[in-house]
Amino acid sequence: MKLKEDQYRRIAKLLPKQRGNVKIDNRDMLNALIYRCKNGCSWRDLPREFGNWHVIYVRFARWTKNGLLEKIQAVLSEEELPVASNHALDSTSAKVHPDAFGCQKKRQTGDRQVSRRVEH
Repeated sequence: MKLKEDQYRRIAKLLPKQRGNVKIDNRDMLNALIYRCKNGCSWRDLPREFGNWHVIYVRFARWTKNGLLEKIQAVLSEEELPVASNHALDSTSAKVHPDAFGCQKKRQTGDRQVSRRVEH
């Protein structure tokens, strides 16, 4: 799923103007965010077609801090597009066994080494 032309035109006025030597334009940035939300991949797993993952992450963090993504979502929600939070998996709802995290296993009492005192 990619951003359609009419959708991009609706939010283009909200996006910051790109100055200088910018390798990733705003439309590719938004398509990368849509891809990440849809597939649930990590930043490093974004395909190369979107550009450097770190540049996308830094711009995402900046846009989130400025509240720009909320404004974009508000404009696009007028069209009743699916909201990413409706499709995202909340990590608090996923139960994982403690061994999956690499936690140390509890020792048995027989495994414990007892230090013995040597008397002279």
